[in-house]
Amino acid sequence: MIITLSFLIGLVFSPLAGLCAFLITYHEYQRHYPGNREKPLKIALESGFAAFLFFLIMSLVIGYFLNNYVL
Repeated sequence: MIITLSFLIGLVFSPLAGLCAFLITYHEYQRHYPGNREKPLKIALESGFAAFLFFLIMSLVIGYFLNNYVL
């Protein structure tokens, strides 16, 4: 039950974290690569996807920990 709940919470908030990481990274790297749109976009997509995966995996780890060791 706890793992399912934490997975659902992760599915809601992980895309938001990924989107924020993408937007922040893209905005910052546009300054470092003026006139080149492809390089900042690639870096920002990688950053956003990494943030998405990190928060989704962490929500599952926390749910597993809560289910087996705390509750």
